[in-house]
Amino acid sequence: MKKLNIVIFKFRLTQVCLLFLFYFTMAMGTTYAQSKPGSPPIPLELFLGHEQLNFQLIVKKKFAPESKLDLLVISVFSENWDKNDAIGNSVVIPFQFNYNIGKKGFAIAAGGEGNSVVGFSPLVGVEHSFASRKVLAITVLNYLINETQDLKLFGLYEYKPPINETWSFYSRVQFVYNYGFAENSHNRSFLYLRAGVKKGPLGFGLGANWDQYGPNRIAKDNFGVFTRWEF
Repeated sequence: MKKLNIVIFKFRLTQVCLLFLFYFTMAMGTTYAQSKPGSPPIPLELFLGHEQLNFQLIVKKKFAPESKLDLLVISVFSENWDKNDAIGNSVVIPFQFNYNIGKKGFAIAAGGEGNSVVGFSPLVGVEHSFASRKVLAITVLNYLINETQDLKLFGLYEYKPPINETWSFYSRVQFVYNYGFAENSHNRSFLYLRAGVKKGPLGFGLGANWDQYGPNRIAKDNFGVFTRWEF
């Protein structure tokens, strides 16, 4: 019983620390965006689904306009409406420093991932990114240095063509596939879809999340509406 209480305490402490880091990242990103006119936006998204509430904040910034070094932080908070259902409740914050190679969008990366369920893991990897007024594409392959030896593939792809002078169409495909080599099994995966409209920094529309957890691929679906703001 004492051991169980210690585990529960550590889990809750990790959640509190990661929640603090989530909101700190939010504040840091907003401050950075306001202090750097013309820099890429920092999108904050709220997704209200029938099963779950989700927040997501993405920060991708160069340290200087001509610098080869940039920072990528993706902060995600998920909480079920049903307090008796703990599957999917999490705070996950991967961050990495990218050193860009050449001018084709490729970079090598090193950083870490904070996870309220499994703790903190250092990581190394590679990234490719492309950005224009209509398209954003980020692909990341990471190896997490932890007990399960996770290989994680992440992709985020946005398409936002203009409808008229005021409005634009907004769509996004986002996925993760995480495979644990230590146990030779699936660890975590998801597919998130968004479709809606965008006016200036404001966007909103419909969304769908498909999540799978663990080697048995326990599934959780979440359908609803989203709104986002680009700081």
